[in-house]
Amino acid sequence: MKKNPVHFRFCLLFGASALFLSVSLLWSSVAFAVQAQHVILFVLEGVNSETIEANDLPVLKKLAKEGATKLHAQSVSPPLTVPAMATLLTGLPVAKHRINHEWETYDFSRSFLRSPTMFDYLDLSGGIDTALFIMDERFYQLSRPEIYVDLQTCGKAKPQCNPETVVGYIEDYLRKVTSRGGYGFRLFTVPGLLVTHFPAPLDAALKRGWESNAYKKALTSVDTAIGDVLEIYRGHQVLDKTMVIVTGLNGQGMAKSGHENGSSGTKALQGISVPWIAWGANIKPGYRIKSTVSIMDTGATVMEALGLETHTEWQSKPLNEIFVATPERKTTGNESFGR
Repeated sequence: MKKNPVHFRFCLLFGASALFLSVSLLWSSVAFAVQAQHVILFVLEGVNSETIEANDLPVLKKLAKEGATKLHAQSVSPPLTVPAMATLLTGLPVAKHRINHEWETYDFSRSFLRSPTMFDYLDLSGGIDTALFIMDERFYQLSRPEIYVDLQTCGKAKPQCNPETVVGYIEDYLRKVTSRGGYGFRLFTVPGLLVTHFPAPLDAALKRGWESNAYKKALTSVDTAIGDVLEIYRGHQVLDKTMVIVTGLNGQGMAKSGHENGSSGTKALQGISVPWIAWGANIKPGYRIKSTVSIMDTGATVMEALGLETHTEWQSKPLNEIFVATPERKTTGNESFGR
């Protein structure tokens, strides 16, 4: 059968055009994958993936749907608040950072956490500053006073302390550090990492029960607060350059016995499954993370997103599969000294 030269040229042209279009689309997805310059880390308590699905939480559902998500990431066991937070910040298991169940009770004589945290690694590797907003006075001992960390506490000892209050703290803080003078804060611009802790759902559940209206109200307040913080970043024109991470320290459910899992009288949460969500700059949209995820991996992923690396012995590993494009390396080389 004789080939039609016109038809042949059309097919060739169409095929070449289709190939060019597919390559162009692929290139566009990379070209517009803006590398994160800022990271917001929301640390929740008393929230798991089922909680998000079963309640009216539009912001969390949006982030989970549009971002890279692991519905069942792992916390520490038992998932007590202070040890879990220490693991998230240090990238180490409890056996190595040694913040155990005894730290659930504040003791000034213990001084500060000895293991380096992601705050230390960010500063050493890239001069990246951190702002830390906590709602638990016990966390004060997990962040040593350093010039590269601004710390504000709105703790449980203050009855007026709630997610809305913390949002007000953040809004006021960013307004001041981005204006002339800094108003006494160590940092003078939008920080590279902002960590916000929201324990309200767990607090409400322990007081009123997991099925109570108080628990659902606390969930709503956290969801609203997360949305408000994102709007504050949008107002400072940095949201499009920001990666957002949402994760937890513990899920739902209480142990019947106060002596389970070596908790020494402190009731331990049964479930250690928590959500882990990444959304925003350079994050694959609508992606379900395939690899196993632990809250311990959060620190290395934050550093990877900002183009930094560390050669320490921490066990945190970056979740590289969540990025649209491999982040450009910006490490100063300090970590390589003497290698």
